[in-house]
Amino acid sequence: MIVRPKPNLLNVLISLKGSIARRIAVRSLLITLLASLIVLVGTLHPDWFVRVEATPFTLLGLSLSIFMSFRNNACYDRWWEGRKAWGRVILEIRGFTRQSLAIGNDRLRESLLREICGYAHALNARLRDEDEAAAASQWVAGVEGGQGLNISDGILRRIGQQCIGLARQGEVSEWRAIALEQHLNGLTEAQATCERIKSTPLPFPYTLLLHRTIYIFCILLPFAMAVPLGWVTPIFTTIVSYTFFGLDAIGDELENPFGRDENDLPTDAMVRTIEREILGALGHRELPPVLEPVDYVLS
Repeated sequence: MIVRPKPNLLNVLISLKGSIARRIAVRSLLITLLASLIVLVGTLHPDWFVRVEATPFTLLGLSLSIFMSFRNNACYDRWWEGRKAWGRVILEIRGFTRQSLAIGNDRLRESLLREICGYAHALNARLRDEDEAAAASQWVAGVEGGQGLNISDGILRRIGQQCIGLARQGEVSEWRAIALEQHLNGLTEAQATCERIKSTPLPFPYTLLLHRTIYIFCILLPFAMAVPLGWVTPIFTTIVSYTFFGLDAIGDELENPFGRDENDLPTDAMVRTIEREILGALGHRELPPVLEPVDYVLS
């Protein structure tokens, strides 16, 4: 996620980090070259484009803008829902940590909290298609086996079994065990939300139609602008293509908010927050540092 102060006029003009410009530079350049070629042909043979009117492009551009706004709103909703789900993860882990103070066995309490921290690392790796077991192995013993295909959910099951065991042994009261289980259920709901976002992209025909329409519009636009605008056409075509291609690329990034793109959620930083809070609750003095943005990107 891009984290930087409010840009001034100079930064607005020259900032590249997080601006999506690098991803669409080649496409915009090709459209600009095409527009220049069309203007050159129109200059040499002006009668070729004299009957091309701009009215259809005005109507198509307006419709395309409305269509793109709907798609980008849908993609942003997915990004924001993913952020709320991770906020729920942090909230439930804080609640579990506080409720765990009732556990009299300090060694067992530390084991449970370390497993909760391992769960956060495993969930982060799962959503990024990385190795869950490797991510959680520092915090959870024997995570490679017995957890099933969904390692992060398997960690929660094991923690739940231990909480039930504590209640049966009289280490915690029954209502305290229920409170701990409620926090585990909250983590399960948050994980299911994240998995739903990741595994259910926007309908492919919806996205494909938008991609095709953008390319058709940007390729045909210079034909309508070549005669009335002349060599100013490549400039306006570049601006239009940058806007449409940029909005399209931003939507692609926000559609899956759990990756490692510049505008994706900073889940590494949120997992580090969980890690620091759990270690602090266990009395550790030396805590891992807070993750800071690197070149304005917080991962």
